[in-house]
Amino acid sequence: MKIDTIRIGTRKSALAVAQTQLVADALITVTPGLTVQLMKRQTEGDRILNKPLLEFGGKGVFVTEFEDALLRGEIDLAVHSAKDLPMDLKEGLGIVAVPAREDPRDVLITLKGSDLYKREEIVIGTSSLRRRIQIQEIGNTLWKEIPVRCENLRGNVQTRLKRLADGDFDGIILAAAGLNRLNIQSDPSFDYHYFDCETMIPAGGQGILAVEGRIGMEDWPEIWQIENKEARLCLTLERKILKLLNAGCHEPVGIYSRIEEGQFEVFGIRSRDNQIKRIHLKGKTEELDSLAEEAAKRL
Repeated sequence: MKIDTIRIGTRKSALAVAQTQLVADALITVTPGLTVQLMKRQTEGDRILNKPLLEFGGKGVFVTEFEDALLRGEIDLAVHSAKDLPMDLKEGLGIVAVPAREDPRDVLITLKGSDLYKREEIVIGTSSLRRRIQIQEIGNTLWKEIPVRCENLRGNVQTRLKRLADGDFDGIILAAAGLNRLNIQSDPSFDYHYFDCETMIPAGGQGILAVEGRIGMEDWPEIWQIENKEARLCLTLERKILKLLNAGCHEPVGIYSRIEEGQFEVFGIRSRDNQIKRIHLKGKTEELDSLAEEAAKRL
């Protein structure tokens, strides 16, 4: 069956639209003549910005309305940041395509020329529990044991950068992928410190876009042609570990994997009962399930 038009659901934020446009452009590239319509919606997670996600529903607040629209046939696909996708999707839906991964690193952003070494404490804006435990550890090295205090920060990328520019924080932490997709990774007003993935372990799925649709759509040639095998394997492994840990946004967990010469390398961090555990494992890609179980067991 020839598809003439594909409707893709997206949140209204600039980053969500940019990410969805990347998928739309990829679909058009592999299927000349295809029309792609972006169907923009505001989710509950976009409307409530004064509370941490875990207080009003967790990651699902960004996804539920799109899943309902998929099941009603109002849209054909929805594009999500994979790290925002809940472990369990609604019945009949699945991740039908995983494009190539963007830069998975976290970035500490400060005002250009600011001297944090003169502070009595350093205030970092982030709503991520995972980022909080890691920047508080890393801060001992970065700022010679000046105490680090984290304060809640939500909203779109531009809102967060404005609050930094207004002096609400000494620094904020954002995902490199979002900065790249918005093409604001070199604003002269700010200094950017990129953490490697071993030092600041990313969220599971960070830098990956998950294209959600009705099960069976992954066989559509318009869709499977934008699939990236390596990104799919890494996302599958990272989500499997998170599912085994039963970890949502209610506790600090970081999981990152990469593939080199047919072998996974996995980094993980978890804080529980005031104890921080880290892992660094390797295993063959065909051993994905057993590697996930070992990672979860050690965390």
